[in-house]
Formats: sequence, structure tokens, C-alpha cells
Amino acid sequence: MQYLSTRDKTLRLSAAEAITMGLSRDGGLFTPVSFPNLGTLDLKTLCGMDYQRRAAYLMGKYLEQFRPEDLADFAARAYGPEQFDHPGVAPLRQVDGSTWCLELWHGPTSAFKDLALQMLPLLLSASLRKTGEEKTACILVATSGDTGKAAMEGFRDVPQTKILVFYPENGVSQIQKLQMVTQEGENVGVCAVRGNFDDAQNGVKRIFSDPAMREALAERGYFLSSANSINWGRILPQVVYYISAYCDLINGGQVKLGQMVNFCVPTGNFGNILACYYARKMGLPVGKLICASNRNDVLTDFIRTGVYDRNRPFHTTMSPSMDILISSNLERLLFDLSEWDDVLVRGCMDQLARSGRYEVGGELKARLQSLFYGGFCGEEETLETIRSLYRERGYLVDPHTAVAAKVLADYRRETGDAAPAVFASTASPYKFCDSVLTAIGVSPLPDSLERLDQLQAAAGVAAPARLASLRGKPVRFGQVSEREDMEGVVSAFLS
Repeated sequence: MQYLSTRDKTLRLSAAEAITMGLSRDGGLFTPVSFPNLGTLDLKTLCGMDYQRRAAYLMGKYLEQFRPEDLADFAARAYGPEQFDHPGVAPLRQVDGSTWCLELWHGPTSAFKDLALQMLPLLLSASLRKTGEEKTACILVATSGDTGKAAMEGFRDVPQTKILVFYPENGVSQIQKLQMVTQEGENVGVCAVRGNFDDAQNGVKRIFSDPAMREALAERGYFLSSANSINWGRILPQVVYYISAYCDLINGGQVKLGQMVNFCVPTGNFGNILACYYARKMGLPVGKLICASNRNDVLTDFIRTGVYDRNRPFHTTMSPSMDILISSNLERLLFDLSEWDDVLVRGCMDQLARSGRYEVGGELKARLQSLFYGGFCGEEETLETIRSLYRERGYLVDPHTAVAAKVLADYRRETGDAAPAVFASTASPYKFCDSVLTAIGVSPLPDSLERLDQLQAAAGVAAPARLASLRGKPVRFGQVSEREDMEGVVSAFLS
């Protein structure tokens, strides 16, 4: 299968080339030329598999260059018991008679990014060999909290790679920051940026699009690649867990094969819900795609009005991985819904860069609204949802998951749609102890690691072992950069 750029549909790359490059040199995102059909027989076959075999089976439909036995090996290594603390890898938790929570945080960094970032380094290493690339890949990452740690953990000491993570100085939780600045590995680097996530993400995109920077790095034996969800190797593994969740519902007798299920996803950069959309395009019986935002509700407004406008106040919230006003993966959706209109996509992205705003209408807007529902959840509502799920269901969730639960409830109330539904849980509650403790009526202690103990004692649920092990780890990184100086940070990192 070949891959093309959202800004130039005449460009054709192999899967290995697209994964190696990460971001197209024209600024576009790589997307497959077609989506394999997932028929009834496929779903029946997948129902009889464990998660690892499901991943290899599904990724093989997109990665024809890769041998099936290699993909099986990658899946066993990425999703084995040494990495994930639950045998189901991405298990479902039933909340009520028609609602399930898809727990995506049982991996090494307690966030959903692990499902992709345990796989991406294996795909990238294989892609480097297939393309004959001899230079070292410099992986640049902008993170709103979870991607950075998950990417560094995945790429730690992987040969022929170096990874540098930028995060907003005051835009991540204390636990998220501690995870990053204590990261082990000889090939990793971390730098805070004075600004928000969009500033960090724009800086990384600027570096990728700078031909002089690329040439200078090439002379030193490096090329740039990405572990953000702009890389197709990040999106593809995420498609797997939606299909796997549907199979688990069938196996559990909760739905019948072919029955429609709605999915609600807490959304920032749009990659996670885009993966669910792609699963739907393959034939997964997905009803409504429910896009849940926090106070940074730019996606909610876009779905409801067709107007994307980032010219609004930026809110730093208790769900920082969603504190984003420029949702990069929305570009892939526009490309697909417009039937590969790369001129339209380029125009929208140019308008966004110049004025911070673009608008879609007509048939494209109608398609968008027929597939997606957009809703958002404020801070007090987030706390109340955490509180009510804990008191009424005995279920402890983090703020991002609470946003999804609340927006799903809003959708059902507004539309009367009572179809079976799954909402995604993207992080362990122990990554956000201060907010969760506050929600359940406990005053958080000042120290972030003491809060882990507090939450364990209050909830009677053990914290993930890798979070508890942060206690006593030395801080390795303390650099802070202005957003305009990120190029210099990259140059120094690779010196």
C-alpha cells in the first residue's frame, strides 16, 4: 500500500518511507491511498485472537512491506506482560448496562500513548532498514503531557535514533513533568518551552519545514522524524484498540456482530478519535463518533458550525493533554471527507497559519456533522463527574476520562440515542492525583509523590508500579527555552 500527502495527492511513498519521514516536506500528513475492508469473517477471526495477534493481523493490512512474522514479533514485544500490566492490554470496564470504558493506560507510562509508542520504535527501526537509511533519526516531539514520556520510553536507547521532547513549562501535571525530567536513556533529551502546547507544536513543525535546518543536520549525519500523531506509525496502532474493543464486546455477549456501537473520545490533537474514524471506514460498526473537549472547545465549535477558529483564550486545565487549539490530525479528516481535495486542505491550512481561522461548508460540513458530535466539559463538571463515578459506580477515573464520560452523557440526553457506547479512558487517575483527590473530597498534599500515597489510601486501589517508582529518581533535565529558540536547542542536542 502507498501513502500520499494531504497537501499533495500526487506524492506517493511506501509505508516504510512514510513512517521514516513522519511529516511530509510540504507540511502535509501521510494517509493511505485506501482503507482495507473489514468484513464479517475478519471480525469473527479477530474475536478468536488475543490483543497481540489482533494488532499484527490488522497492521498487516496496511504494512504490506512487512513480513507477517515480523509484525507478530513486534506485537508480542510491544504488548507483552513486561510492558502492560493487564493481560487484555486495552480492557473494557463495564460502567452500566449499555456503557463501557476502554482503559488505554495499562502500559509503561500509564497513558494511552503507550499503545502506539511501544510499537512505533519497532516500526521505525524496521523502516530504516527497508529504506536503506544510514543517517540517525532525530525524533522531535511536542507534548502536552503524555506523548513525551511515552515516546522517550519507547525510543530509549533504540539504535540509530535520538529523541528530543519539548513540553509547555507550566502546562503539564507534576507527575507528567517528573516522568519526563527523570527519563533514563543515553539518546534522550527534554526541554521545557515558555508557552503552551501549540507554541511547542508550532516550533516542531517550523523546524521540520525549514530546508536549511534539514540540510545542516544531514551534513552532520541526522534526519528529522516524528513520534507525534502526525506520524502514520502512531495512528495505525491506535486503530487496533477500537476494533479490539468491539471484539471484546462480542465475546462478552454485550453486542451482536454487526450491531452499532457509539464511541466517545477525549480529544486534543484529534489523532485518537481519527483512529476510530479510520476503523469505521474499514467497516467497524461504529455509530456516532463523539468528540469530547475540555474548556479549549475549538473542535466542538468546528463540528457544530464548520468554523475552525483558534483565536480564543487558551485555558490551562486539569486535563492538560487536551489543552490544544491547533488539532493537527484534523487535516487528515478534512482530506478524507473532501475526497482528497488537497487544494482545499492546503487552503485551509494556509488560512489557519495566516489568520488562525478557516471555514468549511456545503457537503463537507454535512458529512462532518453526520458522523461526529462535538461537546465539551468545564472544570467543575469534570470534578463532579469524577466524584459521581467514584461514589455511584466505585470507579476512579482521571480528568480526561471524566470529560469523555460527561460529554457522552450530554450526547445521550440531547439526542435520545441509547445505543451501546464506549468512552475512552486515556490516563491513569494516578497521573492527576491533585484533581482526583480534590474531586473525591481529600485535600491534596503539596508533594506530588505523597499524593500517590494519599490516593491509594483513599481509594483502596494500588497506583501503577512505574509511577510509584518515580520516588527518589534523579532529575536529569532542567532546560527551559523560549519558543523562538527551539532550533538552537535541537542543534545543541545533536552536537
